[in-house]
Amino acid sequence: MAEVKTLKVILVRHTLSPEETVALGAKLCYSRASIENLREKISSADQSAFIDKLMQMGHESVFEHASFTFGVEGVSRVLLAQLTRHRLASFSVQSQRYVSYEKGFGYILPPRIEALGPEAVAEYQRQMDTLEEWYTEWQRRLGSGEGSNEDARFVLPNACETRVLMTMNVRELRHFFSLRMCNRAQWEIRAMAEQMHRLCMETAPALFADAGPACLRGKCPEGEKSCGKGGEKRAERAALLKELKKEN
Repeated sequence: MAEVKTLKVILVRHTLSPEETVALGAKLCYSRASIENLREKISSADQSAFIDKLMQMGHESVFEHASFTFGVEGVSRVLLAQLTRHRLASFSVQSQRYVSYEKGFGYILPPRIEALGPEAVAEYQRQMDTLEEWYTEWQRRLGSGEGSNEDARFVLPNACETRVLMTMNVRELRHFFSLRMCNRAQWEIRAMAEQMHRLCMETAPALFADAGPACLRGKCPEGEKSCGKGGEKRAERAALLKELKKEN
């Protein structure tokens, strides 16, 4: 058993030419031209300005034609409980029934506990050791195989590391980023969302340049609970756009 120190997000697959796909869906709504003719015109021109116009119009259904699939490792069951609230997405999760932790489980150490110092970290680790002992003892008493795992897992902590494959369309991704990249989001899912957003930006910047917390686009909706750091968020986004422009 060991602390999992690295959150890792991989962009596994995405819709081919996602910006063109979104633009094709929108232009189809307003044109008498054939789909093949529309596709030829779209592929020969930059669609950034048109996509921005769609966003300003609120014509969001066309963003559902493009999707992104991510592989995520090094996250906790705490994060998983939050993630699966985003129902317009597809998830495949490492099973605690079919995957045995008899040789130990990875766990996530919250930064605020780590910040308390070595003694607090050691205490947390001892607690994880105790839970592992309980788990393996129940496995021993229940026998072997999935039947043993499915009941022994009840003593596993929310800190237990898991792995996820998930797919979201662009419309849902933009909604996800608006909630989970906010400073008020829980630290772990915010870190994951930030990695996902960067991967999306590297692939289809026109679709995600303004994606993120509402303060990037206007007034914060949190009212009295606002973090008051909208200016910092906008500066961070400007720096990201500048960095990605240099890379390209």
